[in-house]
Amino acid sequence: MAPKLEVVLFPDPRLMQKTAPVGVITPAIRERVREMFRVMYDDRGVGLAAPQVGWSVRLFVMNPTGDPKRPEDEVVLVNPRMVARKGRVRGEEGCLSFPEIHIEVDRGREVAIEWTDLDGAPHSEKWLDWKARIFQHELDHLENVLLWHRMTEGDRITFAAELDELRQKYRRKHPPEDEPDDEHDADAA
Repeated sequence: MAPKLEVVLFPDPRLMQKTAPVGVITPAIRERVREMFRVMYDDRGVGLAAPQVGWSVRLFVMNPTGDPKRPEDEVVLVNPRMVARKGRVRGEEGCLSFPEIHIEVDRGREVAIEWTDLDGAPHSEKWLDWKARIFQHELDHLENVLLWHRMTEGDRITFAAELDELRQKYRRKHPPEDEPDDEHDADAA
């Protein structure tokens, strides 16, 4: 049984790995997508990109309502791409990989997008406002653009403590492997 998925937090390098196109949809991919929705709802999100769970593929899930009792609003976007963007609107965004941080981000008000679903059916639609914002945010993850990259210098100052805590949390969970071993170094001297 595969380990349960969890949100990968900044500054984990998996958030910056190049994403590969999704090929054949297998039962394992379908299961992972179901698990992504669970993780997204558990963390009270409206979208979750594969890199946010340590999976470097071009896929994300979303439900603009954020309500797990409304599965009819769920969308799985496989190999999504933005064809066009119109208008410009500024709005607040958060990110599950940056808990407790919300910043103002400029996005296109309307996007023309294409993707395939889990059955391989192609889709081409235009989305506005909230759905467009979610799409653009999650597509950023597939392009290795994080909330960090959208922050102004002022945002980085405002959220310095939160960003530092995320870095410390990562270091505690993933201590550097190349730190010198004091005992070994003493033997070499």
